[in-house]
Amino acid sequence: MSDLLAIRDLLVCREKQTVLEIDRLSVKKGEVLAVIGPNGAGKSTLLLTLSRLIRPARGEITFGDQPLEAQNDLEYRRRIGLVLQEPLLLNTSVFENVAAGLRFRHLPKEEITRRVDAWLARLGISHLRDRPAAKLSGGEAQRVSLARAFAIAPSLLLLDEPFSALDSPTRSRLLEDLQSLLKETGQTTIFVTHDLDEALLLGDQVAVLLAGRLRQCGRPEQVFAEPADADVAAFVGVETIVSGRVVACRDGRVIVDANGLYLEAAGEMNPGRTVLFCLRPEDVTLWPKDGVPASSARNRLTGRILRLTSQGPLFRVVVDCGFPLMALVTRASAREMSLAEGMDVSASFKASAVHLIPR
Repeated sequence: MSDLLAIRDLLVCREKQTVLEIDRLSVKKGEVLAVIGPNGAGKSTLLLTLSRLIRPARGEITFGDQPLEAQNDLEYRRRIGLVLQEPLLLNTSVFENVAAGLRFRHLPKEEITRRVDAWLARLGISHLRDRPAAKLSGGEAQRVSLARAFAIAPSLLLLDEPFSALDSPTRSRLLEDLQSLLKETGQTTIFVTHDLDEALLLGDQVAVLLAGRLRQCGRPEQVFAEPADADVAAFVGVETIVSGRVVACRDGRVIVDANGLYLEAAGEMNPGRTVLFCLRPEDVTLWPKDGVPASSARNRLTGRILRLTSQGPLFRVVVDCGFPLMALVTRASAREMSLAEGMDVSASFKASAVHLIPR
């Protein structure tokens, strides 16, 4: 697939302060790029720049096969769809809101009616066709916004945290519906979110923005399992990050000295190299101190529970193993093992679950 959008050497400033820097980023036709990062990372600035509402201080954005600067703003904006966190609906009916972009493009009346009704049906809101927009719930209003965006068949769809203001059940249903629509239509999309689950569900590629800089971009499984640096690791949910030194490497296994403990990771790395030893909490298994069964896990540690925190259906456990080791366990497992703060436990994890970041 060819690139629909390509960004090179982009710099965006506000009040003489740098707010966004991207050396290189591209989106292929039919691809969904999930842009993740905390509040203030520059995610919305990126979308405003791509919408031609902010002009960059430098850099080149290519859309199709032409630089964006060489394209007419109005013609370009007619090729993009934009859905914001708060739906911006006209004070008229649902039908007229979805039809607005089509009327702006001077489509025939029959075509407008056909497209609007088709997208109302696909988003499950045909029964709201004649309802005033002011009387919609938050989830209904966002479905109308999505229908309006899809109806114009944009070359590029921009979604700016469209579900963050919705309650959890409404958000989950909308996400599932959007995932299906994106797959069915092959709609090229840039989806901005701070929610990691949304990025994993929707993104073909994931770009991580931190403090206004693009820090990593790749397949979701790569970014989440192999973060480029400690900041990216912390943001994507790697909670155990320990400094260490490679002391040996043999048979595809790296031995790391971390605070006097010898830990194994899969891979190749030269002895003497300083590294960050990274491990996700869901990859750690806890056992009663003397009840660890035989398994393929290469790493086994003992320690004392420092903190036990309820997190919905799970417990987050912090174990002092010479360094703080984070683990997630189900409520059933926690109850079965009678886990409690101050209790001694054993922890195990596979060498393949470890990611090493050279320093």
